[in-house]
Order: sequence, then structure tokens, then C-alpha cells
Amino acid sequence: MSTLIKSLAALAIMAMLGIGTGLATGAAYAAEPQTKCPVMGYAINKKLHADHNGKRVYFCCPSCESEFKKNPEQYIKKLEEQGVELEKTPA
Repeated sequence: MSTLIKSLAALAIMAMLGIGTGLATGAAYAAEPQTKCPVMGYAINKKLHADHNGKRVYFCCPSCESEFKKNPEQYIKKLEEQGVELEKTPA
């Protein structure tokens, strides 16, 4: 077996076991603040936001806010899967 194939096989096994990702040890990863719009992916404008279930989501433009409101859970899930920690809605 070539060295490349052995290396790829080792990486695949490590990924399945969560080695090197913090998953095997249960280590938490450092979440990042939101910097990109969940709809278009552009830089956010802190003046444009929507609150949903205690979480604040920012957008790049008003049309993205409208799109978000059609299915907020989809966009929140997308951000969280990317390691984004959303701000909590102010009390």
C-alpha cells in the first residue's frame, strides 16, 4: 500500500474516532461570534437583526431579514453548525 493511501486511511480512522477534533475527549470548541449573514454570506450590519427563541441573528440587508423570517430555524441551525455562537436576545 502506498504511503499516500496509508496516510489517508489513518486520517479517515482518526476522523471517525474524533481524534484531533476534540470529539473523543468531549472537549468543547470555541464558538465564534456571528460575522456573516446566514442567508447571503456577506458581512453583517449590526443595525439589521431579528430575534428568535432568545437568539439574535444579524443580516447584511433587509431582504435577508425577510427571507430569514420564512424559516428561522433553518438559518439558526446553519450558523450553529458552522460554530457560530449567536447573541442572546437582550432582556
